[in-house]
Amino acid sequence: MRRILLLAHRVPVDGGFTLNDLAGGGGRMDEIARSVSTAFTLSNDLRRDTEVTIIFRASPPPKARRIVLQGSRLRYLNPDERSTAALLKNALVRSIPLDRDVESSPGLFVGPVDPNAELRRFISAPDALWLREDGAPLESRANLGPSFSAVVSDADDPLPEEEEVLRTATTPVVSLGPRSLRASQCIDLLHAFFDRRDVTAARLGP
Repeated sequence: MRRILLLAHRVPVDGGFTLNDLAGGGGRMDEIARSVSTAFTLSNDLRRDTEVTIIFRASPPPKARRIVLQGSRLRYLNPDERSTAALLKNALVRSIPLDRDVESSPGLFVGPVDPNAELRRFISAPDALWLREDGAPLESRANLGPSFSAVVSDADDPLPEEEEVLRTATTPVVSLGPRSLRASQCIDLLHAFFDRRDVTAARLGP
């Protein structure tokens, strides 16, 4: 399984933004939507072995929200940025009066969350990685398995409390290159790296 955690710091948690201003009033929802599309879409297919968790924690309240998209069950995800943003916006709006998780659409779950506790839970996975440009090159990690649980931030760096959680857990810090890349670009490179490893392993056999 390939798992990705996206930290979204500026998207209005109540979904109170217009699809005509995703980068501004949407708090960079354009990049979050692009990242989701990149995580799942292939040419005429979806990655069914992928799961994306997004933590929305913009202030002021309401409480932080979590959206989980499961590729094995996901429907209604199109490759264009606007329709993906609409899918996420509708989920956020629907979750506001609720104090529990709900399946907003097939394969998309949304609900309130303790953001630091969720981050701590996610990086407790044995295959967890924290993507930063100052980390060790991904290809240098000889102990990588077929799966990963990668933490990626939006256009902003992780908040101090997020940094504390990540550093306390001693999660391996890996780099996809020396330049600061968009979250969607990081996801693309990460998938490509593991795709190549899978093909190579299949050719070599047991």
